[in-house]
Amino acid sequence: MKRNLPEGAELIATNKKAAFEYKLEDFFEAGMKLMGTEIKAIRNGQVNMNDCYCYFEEDGLYVRSLFIGEYKHGNVYNHEPRRKRKLLLKKSELRKLEKRVKERGYSIIPYRVYISARGLAKLEIASAQGKKVHDKRDSLKAKDDKRQMERIQSGRY
Repeated sequence: MKRNLPEGAELIATNKKAAFEYKLEDFFEAGMKLMGTEIKAIRNGQVNMNDCYCYFEEDGLYVRSLFIGEYKHGNVYNHEPRRKRKLLLKKSELRKLEKRVKERGYSIIPYRVYISARGLAKLEIASAQGKKVHDKRDSLKAKDDKRQMERIQSGRY
């Protein structure tokens, strides 16, 4: 599922496996509680979303294993690259997500990181349901068919 970025936003990183492994349903824009060197590293593009996931603790929603590389001009106050980070959402959105997670088969998947028009780092998350093996095959087949049609239409076949 392709989604457009908000106007004036700059895409930093995308979780490419998310759309393949899961059926993404509801999307939410979440702020992140960051340290000073983390936002500088994000603006430099030092973000990797492999194996990151979201989970609930008693006081809110957190993302774990989101890699934000160390800022090269940082000093002793540099951050830990894979620390857990609190996500900032409205209470109504948190309740909706928590209700979804309690349903069988739903997860919260980090989808992409971007810098908003106001200069804030945002994490787009989605409530998602895992795909079965045959669903993954269908999505691969649809992707190959689309690529094949584009080749035929452009005359490169």
